[in-house]
Amino acid sequence: MRSDVDIAQEASLAPITEVAAKLGLEEADLELFGRHKAKVRLDALRHREPRRGRLVLVTGTSPTPAGEGKTTVAVGLADALSLRDKRVALCLREPSLGPVFGIKGGAAGGGYSQVVPMVDINLHFTGDFHAITSAHSLLSAMLDNHLQQGDPLDLDPRRVTWKRAVDMNDRALRRTVIGLGGPGSGVPREDGFLITAASEVMAIFCLAADPEDLEERLGRIIVGYTRDRSPVRARELEASGAMTLLLADALSPNLVQTLEGTPAFIHGGPFANIAHGCNSLIATRVGIQLGDVVVTEAGFGADLGAEKFFDIKCRVGDLEPEVAVVVATIRSLKMHGGVPKTELEGENVEAVRGGIPNLEKHIDIVRRFGVPPIVALNRFHGARCGGAGLRGARRDRSTVGGPRPRREGNSGSGGRGARGAGGRGGELRPALSRRDAARPKDRDRGARSVRGRRGGFPESGAEVDRAARIDRPRRAACLHREDAVLAER
Repeated sequence: MRSDVDIAQEASLAPITEVAAKLGLEEADLELFGRHKAKVRLDALRHREPRRGRLVLVTGTSPTPAGEGKTTVAVGLADALSLRDKRVALCLREPSLGPVFGIKGGAAGGGYSQVVPMVDINLHFTGDFHAITSAHSLLSAMLDNHLQQGDPLDLDPRRVTWKRAVDMNDRALRRTVIGLGGPGSGVPREDGFLITAASEVMAIFCLAADPEDLEERLGRIIVGYTRDRSPVRARELEASGAMTLLLADALSPNLVQTLEGTPAFIHGGPFANIAHGCNSLIATRVGIQLGDVVVTEAGFGADLGAEKFFDIKCRVGDLEPEVAVVVATIRSLKMHGGVPKTELEGENVEAVRGGIPNLEKHIDIVRRFGVPPIVALNRFHGARCGGAGLRGARRDRSTVGGPRPRREGNSGSGGRGARGAGGRGGELRPALSRRDAARPKDRDRGARSVRGRRGGFPESGAEVDRAARIDRPRRAACLHREDAVLAER
């Protein structure tokens, strides 16, 4: 089997200007980074008539070392919809160098379901991570300079919560002592380093609507506490304006393409275990404004990434997903059924049955938000772990708790694999019964109905009761609900 790198390097890529033209963008709307990468100027979209594309979320079951292939399915789904003459935009997170050089590997998909240029995307790309690391480091430097210059805010060095950041897995830097070397080298105190994707700046960057909103959010960062336990924020250090300046260019979304030439926005990359685990809100909104369908992904399983996607990103950005694709593999079901990773190759029907409750739980989580779930159940999986994915092979998709999709094609396969599986992509069918068909017209939060303005999507036309998401409010800061300061943060 050919490797992902071989497939990516042998691919013939279209000029990025041609890819942008599929979304109605002109060369003047782009900031070019060579022939195959570009940033979309934010001012290029302000006077365009929005298309109000439909949003599709790709999530999965609980992650396993075998890899579930969410990114691979997301890329393949975007390619399959593009083959059906839809104007499609794919929105994914940028990879972090730590996982890229670790066990997990790159985050650009796999096989024939990849975003390219894969090597550039996995490494330095357009410098966004560098900008976020610099903005984070600027705040760290200004904090320590404040302590050095007499500490007029009475910040307690023992209660500094703001760490430093570097985009690499370097465990020796997790806990450090700084300020050694005498009076001219700062105030000695304990410190440490986060990986850039775990920086609060990264999470804020991906939730900001525009530069003004970004500066206001950065100013609310709590860097520590005074001796009387009052919070000290970045705006009190007068750091938010300079941090925004460092992030100004990075705020424009990055445009690349899949192996099939589908436009892909790769922008921002917060981890889901410590943040909301989604690409930038700006990139998603650009995709919705320019495309008919937007395919995006949330990190980890539905019980973490998807919940944060609904609880945080959809609320902040006033987004309404039309459907959620829950990705599972036979290998992951076996692991959830109790089979160790070393024994996944053999047939074990009982272990697969034992893993089904995990899948059912993730389907139930999606339903609780009033969004119809589709299950992308992959019969075959690449031999390598770390999201290497489905390799364009034929898959068996079945919906759990609902009707099976037509076997006309394979909307969960990647690009050329979709055509090889028989046609121009299969029909998307939600795993919902007819009792879910009714949906209230009045929204408590005043969100606009995309489905009400356009034809049915998915093609079954099932309407979704979203009252669960409205009537059952959830707190993003639920773990800190007893602490007013942390809840506000």
